[in-house]
Amino acid sequence: MSAPASAPLPALPVTFRPGRTRAVLYGVGIAQLAVLTVIAVLLPKLGPGERISFVFTGLIVLGVLLLLARPKVVAHQDGITVVNLTKKRELAWAQVLRVNLRQGDPWVHLDLADGTSLPAMGIQPGIARDQAIRDARTLRALADSHGTGSQPGG
Repeated sequence: MSAPASAPLPALPVTFRPGRTRAVLYGVGIAQLAVLTVIAVLLPKLGPGERISFVFTGLIVLGVLLLLARPKVVAHQDGITVVNLTKKRELAWAQVLRVNLRQGDPWVHLDLADGTSLPAMGIQPGIARDQAIRDARTLRALADSHGTGSQPGG
């Protein structure tokens, strides 16, 4: 990711989400639930238990897809909130040393002051690569301006 031309930083708080990915997951989830519900209603030989299991299966699949649509990164005045699939982590700006999105990475990684790296699944280049790169650059600029972040080439 090369350095962008100086652009004004967005007003905080700002939320980064994989919008297209979320739309696809929501759409597929709702569509499959609708299809399974219609099948459960229209198939004449199904008993009540089988009908309920069709709908229940659709609800479980919808739940999994909604869980996959959960990730986001929120930059606010005090730091960054990273919401991944099942965990939420609050970070102070000083804890974030670098924001990385290397070619081939499935999502942004935050290098932290304690020597660890935290995946930030809210910025992922899967469907919307250009948007993910812009979001990663914006988050990097915010980390640099609010914390002790550095911007080595990487």
